[in-house]
Amino acid sequence: MRGSRMSNLITVRRHDYPMALTRAEKERITDSLHKVQSISNSLKHVDPHKIRDFKGIQECLEDADRNLGEALRSSPPNFSPDAAN
Repeated sequence: MRGSRMSNLITVRRHDYPMALTRAEKERITDSLHKVQSISNSLKHVDPHKIRDFKGIQECLEDADRNLGEALRSSPPNFSPDAAN
């Protein structure tokens, strides 16, 4: 179900400028992205009729995949706030 509370919580806010991520944030987002992709792949082997709102879950996972990937791609690659400390 698009627009569900879960997908709204995962949606990345869009700005006119890219948000700089620290190395630790990039690692956490990458780890989360891999987990979302793993869950999505695992659910391909489950009968969708056995899970309530299966389609909504798939849409939420797709939104999470897209938004987490976008956050990683939009962060300036050479910016390292970790190094400034």
